[in-house]
Formats: sequence, C-alpha cells, structure tokens
Amino acid sequence: MKENQVSLTAIMTAYIRAYHAMNDTPKIFDDFLAHRLIPEERRALIEQGFTKALQLHDSGHNVSNSDKMTALRFLLQTMGLPNVLSRSRYTEDNLEQAVKQGVRQYVILGAGLDTFAFRRSDLLRQLQVFEVDHPATQAFKRNRLAELGWEIPSNLYFVPVDFSKESLAEALRGVSFDPQAKSFFSWLGVTMYLTRDEVFTTLRSITDVAPVGSTVIFDYFVPKETAPHMLQMREDLRKIGEPIKTVFDPSALALDLANLGFRLHENLSPSEIQERYFQRRTDSYYASEHVHFAWAVID
Repeated sequence: MKENQVSLTAIMTAYIRAYHAMNDTPKIFDDFLAHRLIPEERRALIEQGFTKALQLHDSGHNVSNSDKMTALRFLLQTMGLPNVLSRSRYTEDNLEQAVKQGVRQYVILGAGLDTFAFRRSDLLRQLQVFEVDHPATQAFKRNRLAELGWEIPSNLYFVPVDFSKESLAEALRGVSFDPQAKSFFSWLGVTMYLTRDEVFTTLRSITDVAPVGSTVIFDYFVPKETAPHMLQMREDLRKIGEPIKTVFDPSALALDLANLGFRLHENLSPSEIQERYFQRRTDSYYASEHVHFAWAVID
C-alpha cells in the first residue's frame, strides 16, 4: 500500500461486512457496527462503483430488481465477500474456545476497521486487545472513532506497525503486552500483500514475543489462478497500489511453519470452508477457490 494512504482494501472489507449484516440472511458473520465505521463519502464512492458495474450488466436488458440483487451478489462474490465473512467467523469461533481455555490476550494484525472491541463485549471483558496496523490506516480509524464519539475501552491498545519495515515483537513490547501469557493472533487479509520474507519475519516475531501454546490464524492465497474474475481482481488490486505478492503451497505449509517454530493445527481448504459456512445457503455465495485458512500453534 502507499506510504501515507489508508488501505483501500481495509475500507472495502468493512463495507463487505456491513453489506452482509444489513442485507443477508442467515448471517455468516454479523458485523452490525461496520456500516457506521465507514465515512459516508467513502460509502458513496463504493456504491457509485457498484452502480456503474450494474449498469454495464443491465445494458440493453429490462432487468428486474431481483436480477439486480443477484448481479450485485455476484459482484461481491468476485470481490471476496465469502472469504471476508468466513475467515472472520472462523477466527472468532476459535477465539471463543481459546478464551474458555485461558487465553487472555488477543492481537489483531492488520486490524483495518475491525469492530471486535466494540462489538464483542462478552469476550472483551476477559481480554487485553491489541490492534496492530499500518500507521496510516490506524490513524484513519482512530479519527473515525473520534468523529463517532465511541469510547475507547481501557483494555484496547493501538499499535502502529509497518510490517515491511518494523518488528512486531518490538512494537508489542512497547505496550502492555505480557510475553508470558498465552495469546491469540489473527492475521486476516494481509499475507498476500506482503513479500514471503515479510510474512516469515512477522511469524518469527510472534514466536519471539509469545509463549508456547499461543495461536495464530491467517488466510493465504494459493498459486495463481487463471479464471477471468481472478485475473481481474489481481489487476484491480495492482491499480490501487495493493498488488498480490505472496502465495503458499498448501502441501508445503506445515514444513514452512515448522521451520519457524509452529505446528500447523488446521489448514482449511476451499471445499472444507464451503461445507462449513456455505453448504446450505440459497444465495450465490460460495467459498473462494484460491483461499485457505491456517491455524498454527507455537511449539
């Protein structure tokens, strides 16, 4: 991403969560606060883009409202809506279990416009929460929180970090992070935008700062797909300055992680994600074929 620019994918991710919360039933992941975090002018720009795309889809046809909704859902599908929702659900479901087992620190890497600390008061009471993100994106979010007048919980800490230049371990040591306490790290929608070395450096930082038994959940892309919508997505990301840089071979991931001090506990494939979150839905959403979810534990 550009040096002083808020991540556009962070805003789009929040919009996707908001759209789902407001329009879809049943909910895969109910982020009922995401809509408020996106400034009105940003929402308008996103929706203008959708309107233009739908006009192209409707060109020369008398299209019903239900057909337009179907077209919009297909557009959101190609923009990653299923991945955004299912990875968030997967992470928070496993976080709930981790809290029951004594985890008391939650580190959200690449937090973007995450609403956990304001939405999950049931878990917040039992956790110290650390939102880690690029300084520009974090400044954007903090300004928005101030505009909304939301009170910042006393156990929420903002940690500005540029993963391409700074050490996560050093940044966490500068706040009230307890290196002796088992911790839960989420790292969603980030690895694909970093180089392989940057991903591995951050994972090593987690083992440097957190004890054995701590967990990290992250999503990752598999080697390049040639489907037209995938090629278009990659081109769109390149144009906004957030190109795809890293993919992983699922069959080699366990060894990659073992070399960094992790044990791969679970490596969800697209078919497993489909079965768990999308199997009986009547809308057009389905698991993305290029995305896997990894759950790793420090050995």
